[in-house]
Amino acid sequence: MKKYIVGLSMVLLSLGLVGCGSTNNEGSSDSTGKAATSSTAKEETLEVNDSNGKVTVPKNPKKVVVFDNGSLDTLDALGVGDKVVGAATDNLPAYLDDYKKVDSAGGIKEPDLEKINQMKPDLIIISGRQSDFLDQLKEIAPTMYLAVDTSDTWNSIKQNVETLGKIFGKEKAAEKELAALETNIKETKEKAAESKDKALTVLVNEGQLSTYGKDSRFGIIYDTFGFAEADDAIKASTHGQSVSYEYVLDKNPDVLFVVDRTKAIGGDDSNNDVADNELVAQTTAGKDKKVISLQPDVWYLSGGGLESVKMMLEDVNKAFE
Repeated sequence: MKKYIVGLSMVLLSLGLVGCGSTNNEGSSDSTGKAATSSTAKEETLEVNDSNGKVTVPKNPKKVVVFDNGSLDTLDALGVGDKVVGAATDNLPAYLDDYKKVDSAGGIKEPDLEKINQMKPDLIIISGRQSDFLDQLKEIAPTMYLAVDTSDTWNSIKQNVETLGKIFGKEKAAEKELAALETNIKETKEKAAESKDKALTVLVNEGQLSTYGKDSRFGIIYDTFGFAEADDAIKASTHGQSVSYEYVLDKNPDVLFVVDRTKAIGGDDSNNDVADNELVAQTTAGKDKKVISLQPDVWYLSGGGLESVKMMLEDVNKAFE
């Protein structure tokens, strides 16, 4: 009888050990399964170039905060605007009004770091106005600095568009849009060369003038769209070269392009009517009704995107009407 009891106990003990072993194996299987799932779900990344060099970003990011309005209009043109969860909504040009519905990520010069962190973005896109916050934004999410190199405007714009196309899997759409713009640019250049008109570009701010030439903020008019300069000695500068109305008369441009900064930022632009100035009226541009107001929010708040470059081309082509 004792032998029977001992034998039975050994059998039961063996079964218990097998059961324990089975439980451990299931646990190992679960752990392996979770690891495999985690590996599969791991975010795919790619290395691209921004204005500072190489940067690693997620491919097809689902949540994007965009401060650069040119990049925002490119995303819109490529059909991925629905990925944008935050922007500088108080500083959007009129043509991007649809994005006022997304969360505000702060001012165009001062991002709201706490609010952006709460958005949990996969990617942040900035340009020059936010460059001082680059390191802080990188702590929140991968951050791209996409500025336009004014010494090589069109190639810089193309690179930025192609980069965004690559990130969002819209390479073909980007290529198609760029090809259409290049056709329009070529046509504009030909018209500018044929006209032989010399142009001057000024920014007016509360009645004060600044002028811009090649390699400057509005240099796209000359280096990309092909207009000749009425003054080829203008120093390249972000804020332009301060000038007077007497200077405009002295340079006597055939075409005068005007960007109204005051209007772009919603200020009182009652003193900014350059075309009505008596000295401007004496210029060839004034006499020929070729003092052309450029869309201020496009030129001052945006630029460098697929949609904004298209609008810029429409603006400068008024010189040929």
